[in-house]
Amino acid sequence: MGIPHKHICKEDGVKLKRELGLFQTTMCGVGIILGAGIYVLIGIAAGYAGNAVWISFLFAAVLAALTGLGYAELSSIFKTDAGEYDYTKSAFNHKLALIIGLLVIFTGIATSAAVALGFGGYVNALTSIPIIMAALALILLMSFVNFYGIKESSMLNMIFTFFEVAGLLIIIFIGIKHIGSINYFELTKGLNGVFKAAALAFFAYTGYEAVVKLSEETKNPTKTIPRAVILSIIITSILYVLVAVSAVSVIGWENLSSSKAPLADVAKAAFGSTAFLILGLIALASTANTVLMALLVTSRTIYGMSEEKSLPKKLSIVHSKRRTPWLAILLTLVFAAAFALIRNLEFVANLSNIFIFLTFAIINLSVIVLRYKKPNASRKFRVPLNIGKFPVLIFLGIIVSLFMLYYSVVNAFFAI
Repeated sequence: MGIPHKHICKEDGVKLKRELGLFQTTMCGVGIILGAGIYVLIGIAAGYAGNAVWISFLFAAVLAALTGLGYAELSSIFKTDAGEYDYTKSAFNHKLALIIGLLVIFTGIATSAAVALGFGGYVNALTSIPIIMAALALILLMSFVNFYGIKESSMLNMIFTFFEVAGLLIIIFIGIKHIGSINYFELTKGLNGVFKAAALAFFAYTGYEAVVKLSEETKNPTKTIPRAVILSIIITSILYVLVAVSAVSVIGWENLSSSKAPLADVAKAAFGSTAFLILGLIALASTANTVLMALLVTSRTIYGMSEEKSLPKKLSIVHSKRRTPWLAILLTLVFAAAFALIRNLEFVANLSNIFIFLTFAIINLSVIVLRYKKPNASRKFRVPLNIGKFPVLIFLGIIVSLFMLYYSVVNAFFAI
């Protein structure tokens, strides 16, 4: 990365800067969620669920909300970047925490790779540049932004998020006059297809859990992080369902499922080739944003686990000038590029979901265990609907996570 030697050693007292407030952390969550799947995987999901793909996104939103509540409670107790690692270590033991921490890292890496391939698909549709070349170039560029600084990454995230939201609002606007043109409850491939699509669509929601990795760079994290998690889920869930309804209304699930640039094709059907170009460019900004944020939070997880001495101590080295964990960023870059070289977007996305559903089941279980193990811990946010200390919604989150895990495994097998 061309880093001068004098800046590669961590100086005593060099720490990550607390730069982020509620707006920035919520935008980080919204940004990584919105770009992660709706621009990339809605077409594949439509191939599973047909016109009922919006139900799949709604079902995925329910799971995101259930687990998001658990993350909100846990993040109100813990303040470090290690996130899931700390939660599991406190509830169970170091060995399981290490496994979960590694699952989270590989989830972020697979997410980066899958969305970079989606970025490549849009680039290919616009310019004919090979998908893999565009994907690798994006991973390299966003890794540099990640290294350059958290404040700069956050600013770029907010700019990209504005375009993401604008693009989705355009799709929703386009679909208004087409509402009612199809049967939205037509289960083309039955409930099984809806659940398969929901498992894949959940990839579009990955990101809200990543907000907890920004704790050490967030002002008043025990209050700010839980609010940001919940707000990011609410905002994106509404947008996703409306976009899914609009997309199938305009071009139908068959055309949607066969497209390399699904939302750009929706715009083209309504307004022609100029709209295709505009939505294509917005999709590039959206997917680039997700790759940036996935690389950022994954490197912060590596940093946090290194600080906890569960990974080599050198991975927590902070660049004395840029004040970012440069070695963790470099490692994330290398693995993300390796996953992208698999070149199978659907397989890599489902692989990411397998990692995340395993993680969610354990994290939700950690919420329950800590209710009994540490009942007096300060909880500035507490999951509602409890029977005594037992959180009913969190238990449902475990059941649904395991249910979706099964479908993710099936999807990955058939994507090979």
